[in-house]
Order: sequence, then structure tokens, then C-alpha cells
Amino acid sequence: MHRLRPARASLRWKIAALAAVTACLVVAAVGVLVHLWTAHDIRDRAHGQALNTLYSAMDVYRRTGTLADGAELDPAELPAALRDPADGDRHAAFDGHVEGNLGPSVWAAQRTGGPGSPVLAVRINMSPEFHTLRRLDVTMTLASLVALAAAAPLAVCGAGLLARRLRRVSGTAARISAGDLDARTGPTKGRDEVAEIAATVDLMADSLGRRLRTERRFTADVAHELRTPVGGLLVAADLLPPGETEDLLRARVRDLRGLVEDLLEISRLDAGAEQPVRARVPLGAVVAEAVARTGLDTEVTITEAPEATAPGSGETVDTDPRRLERIVSNLVVNAHRHGDTPVRVTVEGRTVVVRDHGPGFPPDLLIHGPRRFHTGTPERGSGHGLGLTIAVGQARLLGAGLRLDNAADGGAVATLHIPVRPPARLPA
Repeated sequence: MHRLRPARASLRWKIAALAAVTACLVVAAVGVLVHLWTAHDIRDRAHGQALNTLYSAMDVYRRTGTLADGAELDPAELPAALRDPADGDRHAAFDGHVEGNLGPSVWAAQRTGGPGSPVLAVRINMSPEFHTLRRLDVTMTLASLVALAAAAPLAVCGAGLLARRLRRVSGTAARISAGDLDARTGPTKGRDEVAEIAATVDLMADSLGRRLRTERRFTADVAHELRTPVGGLLVAADLLPPGETEDLLRARVRDLRGLVEDLLEISRLDAGAEQPVRARVPLGAVVAEAVARTGLDTEVTITEAPEATAPGSGETVDTDPRRLERIVSNLVVNAHRHGDTPVRVTVEGRTVVVRDHGPGFPPDLLIHGPRRFHTGTPERGSGHGLGLTIAVGQARLLGAGLRLDNAADGGAVATLHIPVRPPARLPA
């Protein structure tokens, strides 16, 4: 049957990538803010320095008539906005022009007298400050990269701890889904959402285990209770005079006895009371015998193995022949009952394929597997839904793989694979 497989994208790397991206965004935002604030501060300080220097230079010029502190009269590089300043007012303007190591700059200008008098200007070169700003940018970038390189492994490690806890919970859920009703996550460290999920999964497993055990106990009790009266009915039917009524009653009682025996077999499989009796047997011969016992018209094809000692014997396998016959016969009967002819059984190597040409398995069965007293869709025919349930249970007991699928051109396909070596511990 099909099983859903989780995506392989690791949560650890997703969290680590998210942490790295977040750190990069924070570093970029802080770097930009620091750069903008520092650049604005440099310009503000240069603006104030230019006005203060102009005030001192103007005072010296008016008292002595000399230029001090780098002051100039009507310099050619003076920005156009300062060439005609208002009388008596000091003005400053930013000049982004760069020439060699000069610039960008802040100019401050003021007329030395009335209208038409020369303009005294002072230039403050901000090149050293902006060079320091560039060094600060490089230093912050290197420091951010070092911090990111140190933080990334910590994020991976922290995410790994979280991922391991989640994998533990996921493993428990997978074991429960596979039929291990005793699987529990147990106490987990911390009091976060992962601990809540683990506790919830354990509570779910407890509830599910109680319900399944109640269902299995009910099935076993009903089967045991019905076995005696059904046997009595079969004896009573033998005492009836021959006739149509006797034949009809005997057939119905035999069907009822078969149902009871199936229920008893399922209850034993559920309780883990069955153990295989293994032997080295030819797979093809066992399959052919199982098909012949059904009495149904079924085509059997056996691929001969090189070591086969007799024609039609197939490869030799280590398994329980009685349980193997039970699986094959149930698959063949199910194919005839719910599918359509021709029904073909193919034995190749250690694989047995049972194929019919009916409507195929219903999607619900392919997703969730066979369920007792559930036949899927009406077109699959009537029945109790126990044949495939028993086949799956017996295959699990033998450690064999049983996959149910639909052929591309129509029809149900059941594939049974016998392992080379039986598992050391049989799955529950």
C-alpha cells in the first residue's frame, strides 16, 4: 500500500537560513542607520565649524585687513548660492565637488561691507571625516561578517536541538501509524510547544490504543462466542433431510463458519499470538498449490530459477509455507470476487504478483490500507473485507512486503515480496 513520505527539507537548515537572513537584515539596517547618522553628524559639525571660522576670520579682517584661518575673498570655487549673500549675514552651503584629497566641503561666506563689497569665504574640507566614515563602514562590515559567521553555527546548533526533538515526536507518530500502539515519546525537555506536541501525541496514542484494544477484544470475544453455536448449526444442518433447503442452509452456515474462523485468525494476529514455522520451500510450487486449492480459474506463470530442482518450482525461499499459501489464496479469491477475469499469478524470483482486470482497488484502500468489514466501493463486489486484512497481517508476520496498486490499463495488482533473510524481530 502507498505511504506518505515527508519532504526531506530539514527544519534545521530552514531555521538556520531564517536566522542568517534575519541577522543580515538587522546588520544591514544598523549599518545603514549608523552610516546615515554619522554622515549627517559630519556635515552638521562641518557646518558649525565653517560658520565659527568665518566669524573669526571676519573679525581679523576687519581689524587688521588681513586674511586668517584660510579665508579667501571672492574665491572662484565658491558655490553660486553664496556669491551674493545678504548683507551682514553669514551663510553656509555644502559643496559635493571632489578634486584629489579636497572635497566634499562646506563653505561659509559673508560680505565684508555693504552691497558690492568683496565676499569673505571659508572652506572646511570634510575629506578626512568621510575617509574615517568609509573606514567605519568597512570595519562594521567586517565585524558583521565575523558576527554572522559565529552566529550561524549557533543557529544551526540550536535549530538542530529543536529538529531532534521534533524528529523524536515524528518517529513516535510514525511507529504508531505502523501499528506499534505502545510507542510513546515520553517526557521531553522544556515547556514549549514541542513538549506540548509530544504530550498530545502520547495522549492520542493512549486513546487510540484503548479504542483499538477494545475493538480487537470485541472481535475476539464475538468470534469465540459464535464458534460453538455455528458448529452446532452445522451439525444440525447435517440432520436435515436432503433437499434444496438443506443445501441452502448448509452453504449459509459454512459461510458463517468461515467468517468466524477469519475473525479468530485476525484476533490472533492482532494479539501477536501467531509465530511462523519456517522452512526452505520452492516458492513457485507453494504458490501453484495455493492457487489450485482455491478451485478458481487462474493463470499461473512461474519463472524458473537456475537452482530449481523441478519444473515449476521457482526459487527456494525461507518462509512459513502454510501462511504463504494463506496469503496467496486470499489474494486470488479477492481478485475473483471483487475483480474480473482473467486473473493471473506471476512468480518471478522472490516476488509474487496477483493481477485481475476489474475496476481496481478503491483510492481509500490504497491510501489507508485494507480495513475489516470495509470493501471500498460497490463495484468491487460484496464481502466482509477480511481477506486482504488477513493477507496483510500474515505478510507482516512473515516479514514480507505486500503492496497494493492499480495497473495503468486497469485492474488491481497485489505484489508480495519474500525477503532473502527474515527479520530478526517480527513487526507488531
